[in-house]
Amino acid sequence: MRKIPAIIFALVFSCTLIKAQESSTTRIPLIGELAPGFSAESTLGPITFPDNSNSKWTIFFSHPADFTAVCSSEILELAAMQSDFEKLNTRIMIISTDAVSSHIEWVKSLEVIKYKNRDPLKIRFPLISDKSLDISRKYGMIHPTSSTTKDVRGVFIIDPDNKIEAIFFYPMNIGRNIEEIKRTLVALQTALKYDVLTPANWQPGQDVMIPSPQTATEADKLIEKNNPELYKLNWYMWFKKL
Repeated sequence: MRKIPAIIFALVFSCTLIKAQESSTTRIPLIGELAPGFSAESTLGPITFPDNSNSKWTIFFSHPADFTAVCSSEILELAAMQSDFEKLNTRIMIISTDAVSSHIEWVKSLEVIKYKNRDPLKIRFPLISDKSLDISRKYGMIHPTSSTTKDVRGVFIIDPDNKIEAIFFYPMNIGRNIEEIKRTLVALQTALKYDVLTPANWQPGQDVMIPSPQTATEADKLIEKNNPELYKLNWYMWFKKL
């Protein structure tokens, strides 16, 4: 009879350990960290990420399943803007938890739709199969408290050095704002190129900001430089014209 408590303890300990391991495998990688790598099948053939020969930015859009209404509208909006992203040296990758055969049929069905009175568009970016949920777990999109894939609604913007620069998560019932994702991408590229900051609601072409002086004395030194590209609202809020 004494063996029973020991067996119960062992079972509880094992379950706790498994839960801890699951939690660690579903951790969302943070901004500034390297994006997890993977190999998978897609509608455009085998995909390996990262590809050492690639010098582009990457945006991952993840979906819980094929043939879903909100996700379909997002892919159609991405298709309408895919040339914009190409001009920004950025590739789009769609991750969905169904098989490639399902992805292919989904793409075919989307490519004949006249969405928002636009002519049907060819979808040039890959839809990647994550049927095993391996990629979703690496990117923290399977929540430990959930037994479904409904939380696989993340967006990751990744720079050419494979570093995560921005993360978005959306619920199933709210469509993603593709224009905002594009705006964020342009802001990131601008900040990196010119070593600047972008203020709230910044749009491409508008003035940017520079890092705040640490003291009023440092601010005075900026004033003494009399740089026509710089102006301030107060000693710690400096703007720059690009």
